[in-house]
Amino acid sequence: MFDTKSRNSYNISMKAILSEKGQITIPKALRERLGLHAGQILEFQEEKGKLVATKSASSDPVDAVFGILKTKRKTHQIMKVLRGEPDPQ
Repeated sequence: MFDTKSRNSYNISMKAILSEKGQITIPKALRERLGLHAGQILEFQEEKGKLVATKSASSDPVDAVFGILKTKRKTHQIMKVLRGEPDPQ
C-alpha cells in the first residue's frame, strides 16, 4: 500500500501556536511553497469550521506600477520635457 500522507506534502501536519494577541507564525516551508512574503495581505474566512487564508491581490494601482520607470533623469527634468519651456511673461 502507498502512504498518501508522505507523497502529498500538503497533508503533513504543520502546527502553530496562537498568541495572546491572536497572532500565529506560518511555518517557513509553507510560506515558501505558497510564495508568501513579509507584508503580504491575507484574507481570512471560515468554511465549514475551518480557517481559510487566501492571498489578496494588491488593490492599489499605484503600488502595481511604482518603480517601473527606470531613468537617471530627475523629476523636474522629465516635467520640463513633458511641459516644455514656460511662456515668457
